Amino acid sequence: MEATEQATLAPFAQKSGDSRGRKHLEGSHAYRTEFQRDRARVIHSRAFRRLEYKTQVFLNGTGDHLRTRLTHSIEVASISRTIARALSLNEDLAESIALAHDLGHSPFGHSGEEMLAECMRDHGGFDHNRQSLRVVELLENAYPSFPGLNLTFESREGLQKHEAFYDPPAPGEGKYRCPSLEAQIANLADEVTYYSHDLDDAVDFEILSAVQLEENRVWQRSHRAVLERYPEAREPELHKLIIRDIIDLQVRDLITSSAQSIIDAGVETGDDVRQHETPLICYSDDLFAANRELRKFLYQNVYYHPRVAEVNQNACEMLRRVFEEYITDPAQLGEVATKRVEAEGLHRTVCDYIAGMTDRYLMEEYARLTTGGEALPGRPSN
Repeated sequence: MEATEQATLAPFAQKSGDSRGRKHLEGSHAYRTEFQRDRARVIHSRAFRRLEYKTQVFLNGTGDHLRTRLTHSIEVASISRTIARALSLNEDLAESIALAHDLGHSPFGHSGEEMLAECMRDHGGFDHNRQSLRVVELLENAYPSFPGLNLTFESREGLQKHEAFYDPPAPGEGKYRCPSLEAQIANLADEVTYYSHDLDDAVDFEILSAVQLEENRVWQRSHRAVLERYPEAREPELHKLIIRDIIDLQVRDLITSSAQSIIDAGVETGDDVRQHETPLICYSDDLFAANRELRKFLYQNVYYHPRVAEVNQNACEMLRRVFEEYITDPAQLGEVATKRVEAEGLHRTVCDYIAGMTDRYLMEEYARLTTGGEALPGRPSN
């Protein structure tokens, strides 16, 4: 498989056989490449399973068909593979990064992240991207020989989203500006996915009207394209066709724009990519501008809509209260988490513990801590 990668992938793709390795030395696997092993470790992690019960935008449990962090991550992985394949890049690495990118996300979506960041304001802050890296490097405990999942450098690099400069793979090497192309793909596939499925969920949740949607350029363009192909299309099928067209347009644009960007940059190796001043996986100028408008539209009409914001605000007050209760009485954390207090500090340990919770577990803990109820039997500690 490594030989096949060398023969078929682009020269600037990340090759499994050329991986810069893992923090803790391990032997190779007989039937899987290094990046395939990374992907499997993410899928089998407890943090990945918990994503099923973490909110994306609409509070988990408020609708049977609304996205969760788990379904979002799977959609990001699917789009990442499509783009990587089209550009002759390493699909396994792009998928591994995509599946792991939200492992550190707090309960209650971005509102929960903001509340946890506020709780940690004077203690190092909280950012779900950094927390995802923390999960795979420290908090998962599936292996007796090392903490975390011991992912390859390339997979961990892809989780350093939004960093101004990336850490070098080895001591003595200089920092660099861009991660691998596979990491860049996972980053923008995340955007494509949440732009499209947040629109989809908002229409299903009936908080966006047809008039509002027609104000947005991305929706307008795909609406017209769908009606040209399917003039008899009506709701509820119509908006699903529009969402599908939006995704297809975004992915096509990313592939063609990125291919040209790579050619123009003249990169020949993965290290050339890392030393480039700007990311090479990119939208066209037209779609980049349209997506900025779409992001603004979503914030104005979806993320701060009363039916979303009020529910999330109430949930976040629960998060704040549980955080304060744990700080006051760390014994409530349980044995596994309490052992980390000396090394990590109380606030960071509490932050780790709460960030790992599902929405449901946090609400159960809130009820237990504030009403004196008993914890549910069989509930494992984080």
